Amino acid sequence: MSTAAKAKSPGLFSNGFVRAILLSALFLQIGIWVRNYSILLFVMEKTGEDPVAVSLISVAEFAPIFIFSFIGGTFADRWRPKRTMVWCDILSSLSIFAVLLAMVFGGWKAVFFATLVSSILSQFSQPSGMKLFKLHVPEEHVQAGMSMYQTLFALFMILGPILGTFVFQSFGIDWAIAVTGVAFLLSAGVLTFLPPDRVASEAKAQTSVLQEMKLGFRYVLSSKVLSTLGGTFAAAGLALGLIQPLAVFLLTERLGLPKEYLQWFMMANGIGMIVGGGLTMAIAKNAAPQKLLAFGMAVSAVFILVSGMSTMLWLTLAANFISGLVMPAIQIGINTMILKNTEEAFVGRANGILTPLFMGSMVITMSLAGALKNAIPLVTIYGVSAALFIVGVFILLPLFRLQEVRTAAEAG
Repeated sequence: MSTAAKAKSPGLFSNGFVRAILLSALFLQIGIWVRNYSILLFVMEKTGEDPVAVSLISVAEFAPIFIFSFIGGTFADRWRPKRTMVWCDILSSLSIFAVLLAMVFGGWKAVFFATLVSSILSQFSQPSGMKLFKLHVPEEHVQAGMSMYQTLFALFMILGPILGTFVFQSFGIDWAIAVTGVAFLLSAGVLTFLPPDRVASEAKAQTSVLQEMKLGFRYVLSSKVLSTLGGTFAAAGLALGLIQPLAVFLLTERLGLPKEYLQWFMMANGIGMIVGGGLTMAIAKNAAPQKLLAFGMAVSAVFILVSGMSTMLWLTLAANFISGLVMPAIQIGINTMILKNTEEAFVGRANGILTPLFMGSMVITMSLAGALKNAIPLVTIYGVSAALFIVGVFILLPLFRLQEVRTAAEAG
């Protein structure tokens, strides 16, 4: 982007891409939260709260991210990104309605398929969205745009569990699945208002998909920032995978509360994310993204441990709030580092390489979480998760020295 373009770039809200992508995300969040919470409660009812069945929901959601993310990222660099996003939402909606049809004939286990297909398609849509963000948002607005995006997610940390629980308890799983399908269709409709794809995005050299994959790996490995981020991603993924499927058991076992109370703990986390998003926006200009990321991970480690050890309602709520408070620092730090340290032509593949490192690690420990829950104390699992977050912080430390070298070189 030229210096003149940067100097006269329009305000963030006047950017048509930002408005469209936020409205699309709104519909997607409605569909995702109604789907996820309804399926969680439905499966717990059907299986008598079997922890292995509960963990399989998370595996169905996250395993395709590991398998398809790099493939999707590669095609995001080859295909027209707007068209890719629209078709992914349409196909997600069609798959949801296919699941609804299967459930009408008694196949309740098809709910796992609803999560699986949507997750696969998102691996083609998400990197395309990152590529469009790189194309249509001026660099000086990247962190602000990411903050707005994360704030929307934070709002649904509050509203999503309430909405999902309400739809399921009031109307049942069939209506919940139908609401999800309609929400995905509405998202596809909004995405048609995105700025037109640049035809040049398809004018690629005569290289095969396999060759472009190899180029993507070489690009990431040659970048000190991106390769270091990969190690941090893997540690964080292992940490979150251990506890993500087991959060409901903190309530039922450590606090003696019914499973439906999970929505209020998610609300505490979401309120923290909203407040944290505002605080992060205020300090982002004066804080390097790697510092935001390291700070967020260190604080998360402390309060994951507190959550696991707590037997007091107020303390567990406070730990969830503070974990949410630092989550925007982690998310904005990661996304800013990727976008600022990756050339436009490699955004999809860089994202497609780094995401599987995180999600693949997450799926590994998610797959083990149910069995570990039956073998060792819940407190121990949360302690191991906290330790892995600290490992991730140590992996990130070389980037601080790299930033100091770059700053000294620019000053000289």
